[in-house]
Amino acid sequence: MLSPTLQEGLQRYLIGEKLRALRLRKKVGLVDLGRHTGLSPALLSKIERGKLFPTLPTLLRIAMVFSVGLEFFFTDEHKRRVVSIVRREERLRLPEKPDAGEVAFHFECLDFLAVERKLNAYYAEFEPLAPANVRLHQHSGIEFMYILSGKLGLRIGEEENALEQGDAIYFDSNLPHGYRRIGNAVCSALVVTAP
Repeated sequence: MLSPTLQEGLQRYLIGEKLRALRLRKKVGLVDLGRHTGLSPALLSKIERGKLFPTLPTLLRIAMVFSVGLEFFFTDEHKRRVVSIVRREERLRLPEKPDAGEVAFHFECLDFLAVERKLNAYYAEFEPLAPANVRLHQHSGIEFMYILSGKLGLRIGEEENALEQGDAIYFDSNLPHGYRRIGNAVCSALVVTAP
């Protein structure tokens, strides 16, 4: 049982109201949310109605389903960052997979400071790979790419598309896909994904 002081402090964050608004905006029912989180619809309903405050692990399970961070639930609505600038020197260059031998690309997140993102934007530089070494991956949603420089081989399923500077592509990222640089010139792209 929480003390009145703790209850009052937690009520200020409106966690239940934020959860309900997020769930309704994404058109997810309590039963479906329960399936995705492993939590009962009754427990989720109590959280939404402010009858129960979730533990951090429980709240994190919920946040992960909606692709938001814990800060979503603890940020003051009036202070929420709608404008987010990421300076070049603030970005980290990361390999496609940590500790991977042959890497297909390196990327930098362009929107990591934004709260409650509706898309994810990256700058990517691609490495040369033999067509047989292209690793396919897939994720829910869509992907949009705009080629900034060089020539990119984008394999979607069994078909490879050659894209050059100025070309753009939009595709269903549920389809297995992978990338490789074609030629010696630096190959870079703006990549946007959305769930």
